[in-house]
Amino acid sequence: MRQFTAIVNPTAGGSNGVATLLSVARLLREAGAELETEYSSSLAHAQDLARQAGERQRVVLAVGGDGIVGGIGGALSGTDTVFGIVPAGRGNDFARALGLSSDPAELADALLHHEPRRVDTIEVESARGRTVALGSVYAGVDALANRHANHAKLLSGAASYYAGGLRAVATWRPATYRITVDGEELTHHGYTVVAANSAFYGSGRIIAPEARVDDGLLEVVMIRHAPRRLFFALMNELKTGAHVHRREVRIVRGAEIRMEADRDVPYGTDGEVDAVLPVTARVLPGALAVLC
Repeated sequence: MRQFTAIVNPTAGGSNGVATLLSVARLLREAGAELETEYSSSLAHAQDLARQAGERQRVVLAVGGDGIVGGIGGALSGTDTVFGIVPAGRGNDFARALGLSSDPAELADALLHHEPRRVDTIEVESARGRTVALGSVYAGVDALANRHANHAKLLSGAASYYAGGLRAVATWRPATYRITVDGEELTHHGYTVVAANSAFYGSGRIIAPEARVDDGLLEVVMIRHAPRRLFFALMNELKTGAHVHRREVRIVRGAEIRMEADRDVPYGTDGEVDAVLPVTARVLPGALAVLC
């Protein structure tokens, strides 16, 4: 029987993290599994707790949204520690990419009985140092929208991302990017560049429909400059992934992507936005063992 250490972000989705874990924890314990719970005071603290639990051969559960999931999953990347997710945040996009259910019974069954799956992670290198992300690295108007969503007080989930997107697009000036994909340099003028390991970002928006978490490649989605009214229409098409058929959208694939711009353009990873370009995203094939 597996032994679990759950690491909770108490602020993810309000009090949802604790409430969601209680439902799953009861089912795990009823099945005979051992579960201990740790509460993180910061992302760095959560990562330290995860490494310590991994050294004790425990399955590490990240309880919260994409920020803590990406932070803990990144800390365990390249190790043999088995990772699990209890989705309880605003977006839950990496959990969505793995097909994880929000139903406590289905989630507990996956954590108890499913075999770990090896998935890719993303090494992120910038002037701030080296980190590891899970879902995507995105630079431009979507990073600004994510920053607005993170500071939203009255909205949650998809509504906060949509409102953040409207606010960001209203003030965004297109940037000129220099994108290097596996050594080939591309010039891009427009709204955003996304290096996607997961198909989803921004609370369920399908930015890269063909992205797979275990194919050793990143989908690079570039959205060119267009009238704002067209960009708003394109934002709506992210619900289904239909935006990829527009001529303003270009998609290439690669294992290493370098993003630079002609001005300070913000970039984000897994729901966290606190830096500006340049940045390099490099896929780490099969680096994380996850229950899904």
